[in-house]
Amino acid sequence: MREFIVEADGGSRGNPGPAGYGAVVSDAATGETLTEAAEYIGVATNNVAEYRGLLAGLRAAHALDPAARVHVRMDSKLVIEQMSGRWKIKHPAMKPLATEARAVLPPDQVFYEWIPRERNKHADRLANEAMDAGAKGEQWSPSRSRAALDTPPAAPEPTGPPGDATAGAARARAALAEGRATPARPTPAEAPAAGPASPTGPSPTEAAAGGPSRPASGASASGGPAESAAQAGSGPGSSSAGQSSATEAAGGGSSDAATTARQPASAAASGAAAEALPVSGRQPSAPGWSSAPDLGAPATFVLLRHGETPLTPQKRFSGSGGTDPSLSDAGREQARRVAEALARRGTVQAVVASPLARTRETAGIVAARLGLDVTVDDGLRETDFGAWEGLTFGEVRERHPEDLNAWLADPEAHPTGGGESFAETAHRIAATRDKLVAAHAGRTVLLVTHVTPIKTLVRLALGAPPESLFRMELSAASLSAVAYYADGNASVRLFNETSHLRP
Repeated sequence: MREFIVEADGGSRGNPGPAGYGAVVSDAATGETLTEAAEYIGVATNNVAEYRGLLAGLRAAHALDPAARVHVRMDSKLVIEQMSGRWKIKHPAMKPLATEARAVLPPDQVFYEWIPRERNKHADRLANEAMDAGAKGEQWSPSRSRAALDTPPAAPEPTGPPGDATAGAARARAALAEGRATPARPTPAEAPAAGPASPTGPSPTEAAAGGPSRPASGASASGGPAESAAQAGSGPGSSSAGQSSATEAAGGGSSDAATTARQPASAAASGAAAEALPVSGRQPSAPGWSSAPDLGAPATFVLLRHGETPLTPQKRFSGSGGTDPSLSDAGREQARRVAEALARRGTVQAVVASPLARTRETAGIVAARLGLDVTVDDGLRETDFGAWEGLTFGEVRERHPEDLNAWLADPEAHPTGGGESFAETAHRIAATRDKLVAAHAGRTVLLVTHVTPIKTLVRLALGAPPESLFRMELSAASLSAVAYYADGNASVRLFNETSHLRP
């Protein structure tokens, strides 16, 4: 399915006064501008002009492909909140325009996101061109438009080290020079306010905001037995094991010096707690402190599982082959809380999301708060659970017991009716991981994805067997983190952190 980005704006010189709108439709995958629209509409208010711009953008996207998903981005908080259904529309001139806009495409194909004004320059220039033409008694002409040419390219994204990488590496080098088994604890001035630092690096809160993790290829559905047979198939043990992992991360990790000394040098340099599989086929360096080189800042992936959907509390399988549900109200509130937590840290430099509706919506809420764009990567999608989509774990066991037992025992096994095996998911996730690590070396990137991808990334980083997927608990809107180093090592820095969801 194609995906478009619609950016729209409107303005009035007088409010009400001479007004015009602008809209631009671009390809979400390539960023290519596909079509522009602008019009002088006579005397109107800013808000009416903005709604007219939205309507023009949606109609242009529909003309290109009526089946496409559309991501609307505007700097009008009013329009975005009203079209998202969170604010009521009271103005009589805007009600019919909103009704027309909702009728252009099915509601489940359109997602709305507020962006700062400086990131809506293309549409803003189109609107001003339309008003300039109106002042001359003319209408806007695409052949004379310079909006695309005059809109400066986006400022280059920061390339500096994420979060604590520089300080962590410096402490590790100091520890090597002094012959200590563990790096020095940070001074009170260095220690993050969110909580105590681990002996070898940042606190879990700092790690969560400063570095994403990768999912394991464990089962994932919408939460509970279905969302992850991993979570439902292993019985009570799976939940307690997952919770203990989260608790350990929240407490700052192990303080055992012997354990620390056995870490890979590159992982220890960042406060990492686990040796990882090599990235892109590179061999990991030998564990131990020895004479570790300065490998620079890692690519840090902060892994965010999407917020709840209506299927999550029901614990139904919800992969990439089902109904593609949007977030529930509870899920949107979870996304807002994650956004505030990450904004307080301020270390995320890019946002990449799975193409499914629940992840795109979660990513949009977070990215809007951080002032970042969302890039969609199909490799981060959830596993396709075939004929099990929409069923609970118990319903699958009742209807397809042999298929379910095979699936729980063999990562090569497929769900009933096809779908995707965990082995196939792991292969896809590993390829996506390598691509993103190469593209974001030394940076902190938020990956908004699902249970199976996150568990798979964690499993691969730990070098754990496939059955470990059934031993992890992963809550909705939880944060995990994995750092990837230049020598091929990786370290899991956080798993299933949910403190940001508590009041």
